[in-house]
Amino acid sequence: MPTYAEIISIGDELLYGQTLDTNAHWISAQLDLIGIKVKRRVTIGDVKEEILSAFKEAEERADIVLITGGLGPTNDDLTKPLLAEYFNVGYELNESALQEITDLFNKKGRELTEPNRKQAELPANCTKLSNSMGTAPGMWFDERNTIFVSMPGVPYEMKDIMSAEVLPRLSERFSVGVIIHKIIRTVGIPESSLAELIKDWEDALPKQLKLAYLPSMGQVKLRITAIGDNKNELNEMVQSHLESVLPLIEKYVYGFDDDELEKVVGETLLKNNKSIAFAESCTGGYLSHMITSIPGSSSYFKGSIVSYDYDVKVNSLDVNLQEMEEKGAVSEEVVVQMAQAVRQKLNADVGLSISGIAGPGGGTEEKPVGTVWICYSDKEKTIAKKFNFTRDRVLNIKFSALAALNMFRIHFSSN
Repeated sequence: MPTYAEIISIGDELLYGQTLDTNAHWISAQLDLIGIKVKRRVTIGDVKEEILSAFKEAEERADIVLITGGLGPTNDDLTKPLLAEYFNVGYELNESALQEITDLFNKKGRELTEPNRKQAELPANCTKLSNSMGTAPGMWFDERNTIFVSMPGVPYEMKDIMSAEVLPRLSERFSVGVIIHKIIRTVGIPESSLAELIKDWEDALPKQLKLAYLPSMGQVKLRITAIGDNKNELNEMVQSHLESVLPLIEKYVYGFDDDELEKVVGETLLKNNKSIAFAESCTGGYLSHMITSIPGSSSYFKGSIVSYDYDVKVNSLDVNLQEMEEKGAVSEEVVVQMAQAVRQKLNADVGLSISGIAGPGGGTEEKPVGTVWICYSDKEKTIAKKFNFTRDRVLNIKFSALAALNMFRIHFSSN
């Protein structure tokens, strides 16, 4: 039987949208690695009744309740007093916690304040979890067949306590099962079309395997999840069904698990000892940012010409001014000249170019906002394609860069 956990994130700032809750995301991933299934994640504001209610509901649903936030030294930090109230216990000064807090203040050359000293006063029924990065100790409660763990909301403090204290204790305490995920990454096909292609395969999956569609901007990830007790058997089962689905969708598959398209493009160039250069207009260098975010990209990325203005297109990329005035900067003729010129001028094996109307202004009836031309060019072929994206400027920039990398994936060959 799986071991279930629930994560409770506490803080008004999370509900106001002022702070992004990265803690719950990270904790879920870590629990997954040790075979503990997260059943629910809840975000609660700094309201006593709602926090106590969340504790009670989580205890009824889960074997483990992990709480982040509300452990600071100020009056709006409610987690510790409410845990003491929930378990109907008083406080005790934890000498070990006090020493750790004192040492931290001494190290920083600061005087220990009374509010910080009170952080060493912990509910009588908890086990202190050392926080080497801050002043709020973590707390471990083992009550009524449920483990409650309370940690600071500061991400680096929480991660330190989870890694050093919580995960080892959970692994020792629970005889956990095995959870295996395999992710297939696709690009250039909508979720509904992908589902139609693999419908028969999906319907035939055994009950031990679950399939999830995870759509994101321009991409869809297929996650195959296997849950059981025998890791080798589950791996073999996942691999077998992976091999049977790939022929159905291979033209859209660019990688697996943590692969990103820009990483795969870089690996392909590196493997084939080829180089690439970009000519960007509406993306303003975003495509270059993507490719250079990968370590080692200097081995295959020559550079980029951001030709946002007509003069730059003409003077730096030899675009024919008369043709551009007749056809427009967002046209097949212009992106072809841009891609060919940047490839030759930067002495690259492949050139990619982008020119479009990102918006929100600048669109026409013939070329509305979201109209983008992209071109792939190498020594053997030059291929341009028109795309129609959205009316949102930021999305159009990101969609364009992604589509350009996908054009490379589709048209590049090692010959």
